[in-house]
Amino acid sequence: MADRSGSSRSTTTRPSSWKATRGRSDLHRPRAMTSEDLHAAVEELLALPFPREDTRGEVRDSGPGYHVQVLQASRDFWDDRDEEIVEAAEEEIDAAFRALATALTARWGEPETVDLDPYLWSEEPAPEPLGRLSMLSGRMLVWRRPVPGRWVALAVGQADREFPIELLAAIGEEHHLPA
Repeated sequence: MADRSGSSRSTTTRPSSWKATRGRSDLHRPRAMTSEDLHAAVEELLALPFPREDTRGEVRDSGPGYHVQVLQASRDFWDDRDEEIVEAAEEEIDAAFRALATALTARWGEPETVDLDPYLWSEEPAPEPLGRLSMLSGRMLVWRRPVPGRWVALAVGQADREFPIELLAAIGEEHHLPA
C-alpha cells in the first residue's frame, strides 16, 4: 500500500517477529467511528499516563514515554487482495485520517510532517513510538504541545500487504522528536 508519503511500507523488510505480533482478529479490529469519536479517542489517549514498562494490547501499545493506538482498521487481505477491495479500504481509512487531521488542526493549528524513513533505516534503535510507526508508515503528521511535554501524531500504515490498513494515533514525549 502506498502510505501518505507515497512510499510503500508493504515491501519494507521488517523484523520477522513484527508480523506475528501485529495481526489482529476481526473481533478486535477497530471499526469505523465518527470524526467526533476519533477526536475523543485521541483526547483520551493524550490524557493517559505513560506506563513504566512496555505493554501490548489488541489496539494499543504503550511504554515509557509513548502510546500508539489503532483508531480504525480495514479488513485484512489474506484471502482477497482484489484491487477494488484494497482501494475501497484505502479510501475509507484516508477519509477518517483527513477528517481527524482537520479536527486536530482546528484545535491545535497546522501540523508538521515528520519523515519516518530515517528511523526505519537508522543503525541506532529509534525511540518509541517512532520506531514502531516507521515500520508501518513513511511519514506522520505531528501537533506539538497539545499538552506540555507531549505531542500527538497521526499516520496511516500497513504492516504488510496482507494486513489491515490502519489509522494510528501516537502520543510521545517532546524530546523524542527532532526540533
